[in-house]
Amino acid sequence: MAQDPVNNATETDSNSTPLAEQIPEFGDWLPEAIRPYWEVVAQYPLVGALIIAVLFLFAAWLVRAVLIRTIHRLSASTSNELDDQVVRLLSRPIFNTVFIFGLAFATIAARMPETATNITIHLLLSIIVIIWMKVAFKLSGVIFRALSQVERFQLIDERTIPLFDLIAKLGAILIGSYILLMIWGINPAGWLASAGIVGIAVGFAARDTLANLFSGFFILADAPYTIGDYVNLDSGERGKVTHVGMRSTRLLTRDDIEITVPNAVIANAKIINESGGPYTKMRVRIAVGAAYGSDVDQVCEVLSQVALDHREVCRNPAARVRMRAFGASSLDFELLCWIDEPQDRGRIRHELYMNVYKAFDEAGIEIPYAKSDVYIKEFPARPD
Repeated sequence: MAQDPVNNATETDSNSTPLAEQIPEFGDWLPEAIRPYWEVVAQYPLVGALIIAVLFLFAAWLVRAVLIRTIHRLSASTSNELDDQVVRLLSRPIFNTVFIFGLAFATIAARMPETATNITIHLLLSIIVIIWMKVAFKLSGVIFRALSQVERFQLIDERTIPLFDLIAKLGAILIGSYILLMIWGINPAGWLASAGIVGIAVGFAARDTLANLFSGFFILADAPYTIGDYVNLDSGERGKVTHVGMRSTRLLTRDDIEITVPNAVIANAKIINESGGPYTKMRVRIAVGAAYGSDVDQVCEVLSQVALDHREVCRNPAARVRMRAFGASSLDFELLCWIDEPQDRGRIRHELYMNVYKAFDEAGIEIPYAKSDVYIKEFPARPD
């Protein structure tokens, strides 16, 4: 079916209309009673532009002074600090947005050349978009950090804040970039198609980096460990988790050495989290041998007393002693006790072993050790 050339021309003209012409003039916003006075002022473009800039500067100050302060007073009556932080973050952007909009109206009123007017308005609107992109970056961290402290939002906690924060920032970048392209009259479809081709090429070139990135997402979502946990990897590394990033995880060993493990590696590794479970307490085992013929009840009492006398051994759960086996040369016992922090395991085990040795010596309990008897059947004959 043939298309109406008149309608086509109208659509083409509306799509190519400069942005400056799409924004109504300042006089169109004024009441009917004030418009005649403004038409007189509008005959002097620079004077009119200056008046508009001053009026919007006053309006921006009024918005911040009245609206923001009113909201701030209401938020001050609550115990939650989230609203206070949001008000502080929004105060300056709202002021700048109102004033920059006034500068856009002043630019139109100044009646500069069309090209200069369009470029200036594009720049002013782009500044507004960039301002709110920065606000979105800051607000995402504040809001997710506050939600992590609310029990209703179980999905958001300290370990998943970086994940949601990154998603929010990526969303702000995508939306802001799309608006910027629309402001400058650039068709986003062509850029998206080009970005897809470039993304495929970059994906092949940086597949290891992308593997670490996606593994970081899964680690933050699944949370096999969190910052502050003591973990053992199947490759032998043991340390405290100091950083969980999108590319790597950092462990601080007891030798004060920081190990950086790529997320793609640690996501496929067997992880022993010593701080996992319902609490961070950890049970240590002290293996002790007593000579055959020892009073087993006395051995249990001595070992239990050693645990009770140590100030860093937990009282709940209580320490216990178990006889494990009849060894080749000893009765094998094991002292089982709990400590509060996994990083203290080595030092407390050392102290417990020292105390057990002293307690056995005082109680007269022999700790057997391997002995070898050598029998000489016959001395070799001495030469004459």
